Amino acid sequence: MMAPMQQRVSFSDALSHGQADRRIDILRRIGVDGSISQAARAVGVSYKAAWQALDTLTNLAGVPLVERAVGGVGGGGTQLTAAGRQLLDAADAMAQARRSVFDGLEATGGPGAAAARLTVRTSMRNQWPCVVESLERLGPLVRVHLRGALQQGAGTGLAVCARITRESAELLALRRGVPVLALCKATAVRAAVLPAASAVAAPSLPNQWSGAITRVARGPLEHEVSAQLDAGVQIVGFARAAQALRVRGRVLLSVDESAVVLAAID
Repeated sequence: MMAPMQQRVSFSDALSHGQADRRIDILRRIGVDGSISQAARAVGVSYKAAWQALDTLTNLAGVPLVERAVGGVGGGGTQLTAAGRQLLDAADAMAQARRSVFDGLEATGGPGAAAARLTVRTSMRNQWPCVVESLERLGPLVRVHLRGALQQGAGTGLAVCARITRESAELLALRRGVPVLALCKATAVRAAVLPAASAVAAPSLPNQWSGAITRVARGPLEHEVSAQLDAGVQIVGFARAAQALRVRGRVLLSVDESAVVLAAID
């Protein structure tokens, strides 16, 4: 008889995603208040966003973090499991260690902010530090308008738009001036050769950027294209193999707003 598969527990997965948003704060408030709705109000998010945070943390940790409490003065509620309490202890220890490291870097004039961004591990090759310029509500969604840091030799910082759910915007505590990391997969970026007549024309649609090709990796169906945008940042995308791509040639790159992922930066 085959032995039952051991349940996978991964606090590291849960904490690697939860340090820069409100998920851990929600879990902590549930431990104090014994109520998901009260925790949501205390943290300043909707009840639906609080449940989304719990679902995400539970999936990442691999074990239940909360459970129903039966009886009591209020007739029951929600309480942390042993794993939920252990996760909070681990979060406190990680936060203290992280603060010590970055405080040391800043005290010596080191690149503390850049090092913080390196703690985000992802397969996405396009990553740009940005600041939130504005939020535009679109029913259950939010369009987040971002501006990248001004690069040397560029007239303006990279303009990026991301379309996310309202709950995600709440959990990331997004507002004007908040620093974030904008990410997108290379496979989500489409590249097209710009005709000579329009090679210097400024793109007019969101998430369309022009730039110069720096590298082409040719494939049978699609070519991988690396380019330096006029905004001064690097980007990697893909173009149809039928196009005549050459290094230093002008190219237009675009990505759908829903393919841009945001990561909050502590």
